[in-house]
Formats: sequence, C-alpha cells, structure tokens
Amino acid sequence: MIGRLNHVAIVVPDLAAASAVYRDLLGAAVSAPVDLPAHGVTTVFVTLPNTKIELLHPLGADSPIASFLARNPAGGMHHVCYEVDDITAARDRLVGGGARVLGDGTPRLGAHDKPVLFLHPKDFGGTLIELEQA
Repeated sequence: MIGRLNHVAIVVPDLAAASAVYRDLLGAAVSAPVDLPAHGVTTVFVTLPNTKIELLHPLGADSPIASFLARNPAGGMHHVCYEVDDITAARDRLVGGGARVLGDGTPRLGAHDKPVLFLHPKDFGGTLIELEQA
C-alpha cells in the first residue's frame, strides 16, 4: 500500500540556522521558507536525490509542534511521510485494520497541496506517520 518515502520531517528551533547547515555545510538544495497557517508551521524542504527532508518550525504559539519543541528544545525528528496512490482507500484499509488516524480522519491539503493524513505513533512503533496522496 505505501509507496516511496516522500520526506522525513525534523522540527528545528531556528529555521534559518538549520537551513544554512543543510545548504552550506552539507551542500544540499534548500527551498525558501513557506508559512502554512492551516498547519501552524513554517516549512523548508531540503531536496536530496532520493527523497526530501522537511524542516519544521512553529508558526505561532498555537502551533501543533510548539509542544514538541518545548519537550525537545534542540529539535528532533518529528515524522516520516510515505506516498499512497489513494489516500481515502489507504485510510479505510488502515482504520479497518485497527490503526488510528489523527484528527477527524478527513484528508487535508499538506505542504505540497496534496491530501495528507497523520497516523497515531502508538500504532507504528512510536513513529508519527504522514500519508500523502501521490
């Protein structure tokens, strides 16, 4: 059901500094920051030959990742994102198998303007999983 790894998301306390590390020290292509008010985050994507790294920073005090950063002030890995061909069919299959979808289960548009869902980390070895329709 899952396809290729779309990205690994890392929450960072300083988006500009993290972007500079990936761009200047590691030599990667780094996008400009993009605010996503609907998700409460600012994102930067680091493009690699086989996937992407998503750098996340809270956008406002009500950001869903603000508490993650409070618990992990140096930042850290937040989630992995896998592509699926049909997000509704994937959701239905997962829920039918006992997995929990976060929120109300309705896909929302993600950073790439494609439908996304998040799966509860307790159902996947402690890892928050994002599904993105390819």
